[in-house]
Amino acid sequence: DLERNAKKCEKEEKVEKNKLKKAIQKNNVEGARIHAENAIRQKNQALNYLRMSSRVDAVASRVQTAVTTKKVTQSMAGVVKAMDATMKSMNLEKISALMDKFEHQFEDLDVQSSYMETTMSQTTTTSVPQNEVDTLMLKVADEAGIELNMQLPQGQEGSIGVSTQVSQEQDELTQRLARLRQM
Repeated sequence: DLERNAKKCEKEEKVEKNKLKKAIQKNNVEGARIHAENAIRQKNQALNYLRMSSRVDAVASRVQTAVTTKKVTQSMAGVVKAMDATMKSMNLEKISALMDKFEHQFEDLDVQSSYMETTMSQTTTTSVPQNEVDTLMLKVADEAGIELNMQLPQGQEGSIGVSTQVSQEQDELTQRLARLRQM
């Protein structure tokens, strides 16, 4: 349900971006700003839904891990009791089989713990820069081939060029990695 809401917000974001583009084409800077804010709000809402979905999944994973850990603990208690009985009879084959079972259960517990740690480490939050509205307006205007006459801080234009350069470098690295994998 949360993921569905995130997709709905993403669609609304696209609609707002189209309205933003039309407002820029009509040279309606105030209207464009409103649509840019709405698009960013929808984008943030989509991210919030995805974040919540991730948290719900993490909690579900924790619950599942707790249930599994309880089962493993109960199994291990049974194995320990069986080990006590086997040790009294000193049957080496039974002792070896029980030790193997005990080690296997510990390995299962390690795998589950590792999975849980990975899941929880992937649950992070992100923040959005304040100048995002202006950046989005410039991006849409640039894509539409329209000159946008508004005053922005000087650093803003430089950061767009840097991000483009970083994107190109990442593309080149991705291509190099793909070629290396083909060898």
